[in-house]
Amino acid sequence: MKKVVLAGNPNVGKSVVFTRLSGVYAISSNYPGTTVEIARSMVKRDHSSFELIDAPGTYALEADAEAEKIAGKLIESADVVINVVDAGNLERNLYLTFELMEQRKPMILALNMWDEAKKRGIDINILKLSEILGIPVIPVVATTGEGMKKLVQSLDSAQVPVIIPGSHELRWKEIGQVIEAVQDFSYRQPCWVDRLKETTIQPVSGIIIGVGVLYGVFWLVRFIGESLITYLLDPLFYTWYFPFLLSLDRALSFSPFLRTVLVGQPVYGTINLEQSLGLLSTGVYVELGVVLPYIVSFYLILGLLEDTGYLPRLAVLLDGFLHRVGLHGYAIVPTLLGLGCNVPGVMATRVLESETERFIVTVLISVGVPCASQQALVFGVLGKYGTWPVLLVYGILFLVWLILGVILKYTVKGYRPALILEIPPYRLPYWKTILPKLWMRVKGFLREALPVVSLGILAINLLFMTNLFQIIARGLGPLMTTLFGLPKEVTLILALGFLRKDIAMSLLPPLGLSVKQLIISTVMLAMFFPCVATFMVIWKELGMKRLLQASGIMIGFSLLVGALLRVVL
Repeated sequence: MKKVVLAGNPNVGKSVVFTRLSGVYAISSNYPGTTVEIARSMVKRDHSSFELIDAPGTYALEADAEAEKIAGKLIESADVVINVVDAGNLERNLYLTFELMEQRKPMILALNMWDEAKKRGIDINILKLSEILGIPVIPVVATTGEGMKKLVQSLDSAQVPVIIPGSHELRWKEIGQVIEAVQDFSYRQPCWVDRLKETTIQPVSGIIIGVGVLYGVFWLVRFIGESLITYLLDPLFYTWYFPFLLSLDRALSFSPFLRTVLVGQPVYGTINLEQSLGLLSTGVYVELGVVLPYIVSFYLILGLLEDTGYLPRLAVLLDGFLHRVGLHGYAIVPTLLGLGCNVPGVMATRVLESETERFIVTVLISVGVPCASQQALVFGVLGKYGTWPVLLVYGILFLVWLILGVILKYTVKGYRPALILEIPPYRLPYWKTILPKLWMRVKGFLREALPVVSLGILAINLLFMTNLFQIIARGLGPLMTTLFGLPKEVTLILALGFLRKDIAMSLLPPLGLSVKQLIISTVMLAMFFPCVATFMVIWKELGMKRLLQASGIMIGFSLLVGALLRVVL
């Protein structure tokens, strides 16, 4: 079967072309041995069919980033390459086109966003461009479907292009000659969109707008996620699923072990979907009833930011600050997602190009970015004492995030690429692309995270059944009192934080702690260790070695900060 690979720069509308050609019948998966996602689909036309693959966006095939290496491997295995190009930025895009031509693969050039180019006063001689390159050139508008039928029909006429000189300097010389021969410009009066483009990328106005956008995104993610939980998922779980668990609990009375593994331990005499730790209670509810709503809401908002063209601008604005702590501009994406839930935050580190960056951002999310439910408990535990204790906790966590980021910048060695990206024009989002992309991301999360988190919950359940957690808590009790000035009962709460930090935090008020002790306990609980769901996803994403390194950093820093806070406060 013929393999057709879509190749192109980032932000040229490749995903929209893929959606137009494949419909919604697509699967998203990681390239073997990596965390880089690719989408593929079986496309039927007339009496034949072909496999369509959306390669990661890349500016060049000779780059070192993992995504670009994978794009190169996919292109090597292709029978036909469709090079998707932004018609409004032809000169920049042609560099990759020339590299693709040197691969000696049958090619088609899809000149996307043809309508936007014309609105900007850009005129391209299609016939002349096709003649010079020696391949079919098809102008398309993927968002409306214009030219897509012709693009599919041209697969049979894809041609091996004329060889283009291979050196860097010769490529740019040839590109300049092509542009001069096929492209003309006419003056167009600037409009409000042009002014918006400039305003959102300027240092002062851009940062102000960026802060507003980030706040709006955070609020929307929480609002949509919490609304899904309150008005849809919780009613479904407690109306339909909870009675099923009660029936199952009674049916398994003949086997206490099986009952505990599947349904979990009773809490105050009944099943608790969050705390019973059964595979079918906590294992299902945490994933589908707690984490999934934030996954859906964030990926929906993320898709809108991507498709409107704002996300690259935000990455550029924050890149200078984030590079001071050894991070990439796109690190804002998983960090922001971590404020909703750390699990999708860790999974979203896939947008970063290197394993080193993914490790650093994962550690920083786990240590200094409290999830939405944990933040609610921070207000619940400390809010009655006034605003300053709450602000102090957030200030401490941000300071830890900043200091730890700088330390990791100089101690964790590895590849850290510079932020090089093309700022796309603003455009209206295309819902037929956003919704399939949202579905693929949600489906990928369920496929990858559900088994891993279930395994972790099973392991923790077994530890509780053998009383190992309680033994550890009793052994560490004197350390809590000596180093941090906290009662020994807080040790067990820290251990429970491994299951759910928000639930563990809710157990602090009954201990009668002072405000100082509450601040220390809250900060240490936020930093001490990721919840079991995050723990297992880190293992899945980065491997056991990195998980052990991250765990050591988290535990060490939480203990150090707790001891310092006892002295400083």
